[in-house]
Amino acid sequence: MEPDTGTVLVTGATGFIGKRLVRELVSEGHRVRCLVRRPDAPVPVGTERAVGDLLEPATLATALAGVDTAYYLVHSMAGGRAGFERRDRQAAENFVAAGNRSGLRRAIYLGGLGETGDDLSEHLASRLEVATILRSGNFKTTFLRAAVIVGAGGASFEMVKSLVERLPVMITPRWVSTRCQPIAVGDVIRYLTGCLREERTAGETYDIGGPDILTYREMMEHFAQVEKRFTMILSVPVLTPKLSSYWVGLVTSVRPSIAMPLIEGLKNEVICRDNRIRDLIPFELTPYDEAIKIALAEEKESV
Repeated sequence: MEPDTGTVLVTGATGFIGKRLVRELVSEGHRVRCLVRRPDAPVPVGTERAVGDLLEPATLATALAGVDTAYYLVHSMAGGRAGFERRDRQAAENFVAAGNRSGLRRAIYLGGLGETGDDLSEHLASRLEVATILRSGNFKTTFLRAAVIVGAGGASFEMVKSLVERLPVMITPRWVSTRCQPIAVGDVIRYLTGCLREERTAGETYDIGGPDILTYREMMEHFAQVEKRFTMILSVPVLTPKLSSYWVGLVTSVRPSIAMPLIEGLKNEVICRDNRIRDLIPFELTPYDEAIKIALAEEKESV
């Protein structure tokens, strides 16, 4: 028998992951409250709107009142590169304080997959720091660590798509040889909802990834094959992350404040070292090429 999850709060409810998660939670019959910053922000029928901002502590008491489990899906990169680590830290600390006061029982956090050494990019290091802050709360935090998430509207997906479609010949930095374990956004949602149902995941950290381990070069080549496009990728040692982000900014729609941290993170290999979650939440993972096809079809439907 599954536990009664009570009211479930989704922070970042209008984002790339949040809007998909909210739809799935509603379809499963959960009572869902969406935390949004604007009173006019659209939320799905059957959900409750809570207006608040994790950087404004006074707005959080009402949002968390009566909540059993909260999903933490926010990050501050979209607010500009300068100071995003400070904003992430402050938001997490405010959430913990409010969660402690409200009697929150569980939090489920989607962060970044990467090694835990000292050479992490600023983005991955900030994601790891947020996890540490959340785990300091009186509630139990489940930390899911994902690499590149493949889905329409996701920054990493849009970056790869734009590069493949606009540059048949690419001169790239050495990071194209870094290995990654991309995961379909639908599989991420399955894990997020599965953690809500599976109490044994409370307080644990899990790596989540798809069935394929690819270099970034291979990811772009596979994308080109799916779209039946020609691509030639030449890597050179002189392109720094900063120059690479400017290059990405010129040929893609991804904002520099988001592109720079993403690209700096590409130096870190991001593959699953721990597959325990596969036993707790078993399902057939979506292959990378299939994830691309699903994302492209979803994009066409939204036009």
